[in-house]
Amino acid sequence: MTKTLGLIGAGNIGSELARLAVAAGLDVVLSNSRGPETLTDLVAELGPRARGATPAEAAEAGDLVVATILLSAYEKLPAAELAGKTVIDTMNYYPDRFGPIAELDEGGPTGLTSSALVQRHLAASKVVKAFHNIDFVRLFTLARPVGAPDRSALPISGDDAAAKAEAAALLDVLGYDAVDIGTLADSWRSQPGTPVHVDPYFTAKPAQELSQEEMYGWYLRTPGTAVGIDQVRALADSAVHATPDHA
Repeated sequence: MTKTLGLIGAGNIGSELARLAVAAGLDVVLSNSRGPETLTDLVAELGPRARGATPAEAAEAGDLVVATILLSAYEKLPAAELAGKTVIDTMNYYPDRFGPIAELDEGGPTGLTSSALVQRHLAASKVVKAFHNIDFVRLFTLARPVGAPDRSALPISGDDAAAKAEAAALLDVLGYDAVDIGTLADSWRSQPGTPVHVDPYFTAKPAQELSQEEMYGWYLRTPGTAVGIDQVRALADSAVHATPDHA
């Protein structure tokens, strides 16, 4: 059972995971690339269950660790401190926004997935892909307790059954059901551009034309759409290799 969640990365997804974890009664150790002193405000908001640290310290402290940084920085993940641990990978490949990664493009649509690349770097860890297919606002607002009729599900993938079970247990504590969609080689089924990625959880459209500032406010305020286990499984199963792997 996860008692302390380590977070390497404290951006949008990392911050919302920290809020969900603290609300669920977990201790949280947060880190980013700029140093724990830059996390003072977030730690103060989260309260006594949270503290700031370096990435290596968060890796060592966490019973389970979430890597939620830019994929282009994956080689900065502290492999030694993460050895033997389950690492949840939330990272997506966006070559148009952050630049291409040769290893992911060389094999074409059926080549190496981004999570397999992360696993290669973290050879002594057990990587599970999760929390990568939902936007940060809906990640927080769609969380529901066990048994809620409008509880959503998220896909997970990984090569180690025990690690996937650990990740699924964390999802459950944080307010989500988990749908196992296979190995890290299968994680492309929930990559950007696939049917289960982001769009099903946020189906609302603005009623009128809005300015950029108004649109962002609307985006933050608008509720999400519950996506259940069967729908997640069907959407993941319907994915096709239409574009290069950007898992």
